[in-house]
Amino acid sequence: MNFYTQRHQYTCGIDLHARTMYLCILDRDGQIVFDHNLPSEPAALLKAIEPFREDLVISAECMFAWYWVADVCLDHGITFVLGHALYMKAIHGGKKKDDKIDSEKIARLMRGGTFPLSYVYPREMRATRDLLRRRTFLMRRRSELLAHVQLVNQQYNHDRMALSLGMTRLTSRSESSFEL
Repeated sequence: MNFYTQRHQYTCGIDLHARTMYLCILDRDGQIVFDHNLPSEPAALLKAIEPFREDLVISAECMFAWYWVADVCLDHGITFVLGHALYMKAIHGGKKKDDKIDSEKIARLMRGGTFPLSYVYPREMRATRDLLRRRTFLMRRRSELLAHVQLVNQQYNHDRMALSLGMTRLTSRSESSFEL
């Protein structure tokens, strides 16, 4: 596990959701200088961090909505660090959780050098990665469904379905076994 250990004047932790984000910005001494719930929009983020952009690092947990934050930071020359969600849960898992506490803990992990890193995929590669992930999900789902159909076929003592090796599909012989 790798950690982000660079020091900055300001450290921003974001608890990011689809429609809202909670920002907590700490100064070099660990004092909270900004702590607000904002809409998840680039304009709101840029307006909130404007006074602190001198030496700022923004960090967020690796969840489904981080792409736009990484893109805004890249476009405006702001350091963005993505945290590994599973390792972060192990580090700062506690009994009380809310957006304010989570954003502050993310910022404090960054400031303390114990922020577990996750890879920030470049903008150009994200669509391909997402497509491959979706394809993998669909192929696994397809395999589950084919196995289920074969099991039902065997339960009723029908002939074994013939599956081709190229694009696996039911042949006309096995399709006819489902006719009543």
